[in-house]
Amino acid sequence: MNMQQHRISSGVITLLAIWVCYLSFTERPAEAYLFPRIIAVFFLAFAIWTFGKALLGRSNTGVGLSYDMAVKMAPGLLVSVIYIFWAAKAFGFYTASTLTFFILVSIYDPAPHGKIGSWVKRAVITVGFIAVIYALFAVVLKVYTPRGMFL
Repeated sequence: MNMQQHRISSGVITLLAIWVCYLSFTERPAEAYLFPRIIAVFFLAFAIWTFGKALLGRSNTGVGLSYDMAVKMAPGLLVSVIYIFWAAKAFGFYTASTLTFFILVSIYDPAPHGKIGSWVKRAVITVGFIAVIYALFAVVLKVYTPRGMFL
């Protein structure tokens, strides 16, 4: 990745961070956005810092994204876009999150897809992950979580 690519990509991320930060401070109900505001402010601060380093030429750049890496990332990005723009609203937050996580684990897990044991392992990992996320946000942090199907 050359310096110009790094400047453009970090600039786009900074614009995204500004938008996310703006939304977290303007959307209602306000109590639902307390925790996201904290995350958004840190996201914005790091994005501005990275963009500044890119503009000054002080950032370490790698070789960029190869075609092979982009092809490997494409299924996960597609699943994530479907989750963000459709599934979370259609199925409810926890149901859609569970399905999405299971699909992503199934796509990227190198274990053979022809063995029942690997599917059981994926299911156990998915249930454990969703339980930890629910416990962390809803119980420990007492963060407002979206309500919908199955919660």
